[in-house]
Amino acid sequence: MPVRASRENEDGGESLVLRIRDHLDASLHKAFREAYEGVEDVRRFIVDLRDTEHLDSSALGMLLLLREFAKDQGSEVVIRRCRYGASRTLQRVHFHRLFRIEE
Repeated sequence: MPVRASRENEDGGESLVLRIRDHLDASLHKAFREAYEGVEDVRRFIVDLRDTEHLDSSALGMLLLLREFAKDQGSEVVIRRCRYGASRTLQRVHFHRLFRIEE
């Protein structure tokens, strides 16, 4: 499955971790949205990109939609473990200003 969601306890709060495999692009829009829709009571949504080689422009839009969803719930979005290509894309579009990006 290209998008896998799991709940984890971190820093005294529950997080929903979304792990993306290979590419995050328009073909995963529905699966990505379904992975977090309806989720409540999480402090943080973590997008784990350790297995993601490429992000396209639709992926950036999907991350922004997740950010809006999280904000409405009083949660935050953290992007974690970016590989070089994905990291360059996020830096180029200044997503480090909108999201916390962790190693």
